[in-house]
Amino acid sequence: MGRLEGKVAFITGGARGQGRSHAVRLAQEGADIIVIDACEPQPNVPSPPATEADLAETVRQVEELDRRIVARVADVRVQEQLDAAVADGIAQFGRLDVVSANAGIAMTPALAHMMTDEEFMDMQDVNLAGVWRTAKAAIPQMIEAGNGGSIVLTSSEAGLKGYAHAASYVSAKHGVVGLMRTLAMELAPHMIRVNSIHPTQVDTPMIMNETIMKLFRPDIENPTKEDFAEASQHTNLLPIPWVEAVDISNALLFLASDEARYITGVTLPVDAGCFLK
Repeated sequence: MGRLEGKVAFITGGARGQGRSHAVRLAQEGADIIVIDACEPQPNVPSPPATEADLAETVRQVEELDRRIVARVADVRVQEQLDAAVADGIAQFGRLDVVSANAGIAMTPALAHMMTDEEFMDMQDVNLAGVWRTAKAAIPQMIEAGNGGSIVLTSSEAGLKGYAHAASYVSAKHGVVGLMRTLAMELAPHMIRVNSIHPTQVDTPMIMNETIMKLFRPDIENPTKEDFAEASQHTNLLPIPWVEAVDISNALLFLASDEARYITGVTLPVDAGCFLK
C-alpha cells in the first residue's frame, strides 16, 4: 500500500470497466484521482455507453477508500473539455503525476474496404486523437510543475498485430504505439516517462456484448458469454478466455510507480500470451 501516496492521477474513460478499475486501484495505493467520461453514446459503437450513474459509482468507490476525486463529464474528442478537467483537478489537488489515457471505443466489425469514411474516422478521433488530446491537456502542466511523472497510453493487442474485420481499430491502436514512442522521446528531458499497455480480451462491457461475441462466434445466432469464452480462449496461450480489468490496472500501477522509474518507451502486453499465438 502507498506506492502512489501524495500523487495525483488523471484517468479518461473512468465511469466503468478498465477506467473505473484504474481509478480504484490507484486510489488504493494512495493517489487522488481526476476522472472523466463522455457518458453519452459514441458514433458507430456496438456497446451501450457509460452513464453519469456509472461515473457516480466510480466516485463512490474512490471516496470509500478515503481518497479525493474530481469527476467530470467530458469527451476526449473535445480539447477544451479535457483542458478544463485537468485544470480543475490541479486547482483542487495542486499537482498531476500520472496520466492514464484509457478512453476508447470498440468498432462494428467489417471488412476494411466496406467500412465507411465515418466509421473509420470516428474510431481515429476517439482511440487515437483522443489519446493525443489527453496527453496534450496534461503535458504542459506536468512540465511546468517539474516533478516528472508517468503517462500510460492504453493500446491493445491490436496495437501489436493485425486482426481481420477491425481495420479502423487496429489502425488506431497501432497509431497509439507511434504516439507513445514519440512522446517518450520528447518528454524524457523532463523525466516524464511514457509507455503503452496492450490487453487481450478484458471482461468489460466493451467486449461483453452481442456484436463482439458474434464476431468470435459467427456460427451461433445468439452466442452466450460461455460460447464466447470457448472461442476467446483459443486466442491466448494461457488457458483462460480473458483477463480481468484489475490485471490491466496492476500493470498501470507498476508503470505509474517509482518501481518503473527508468522504464519508458515500452509496449507492455497484458495478454495471456496472445501475441505469440
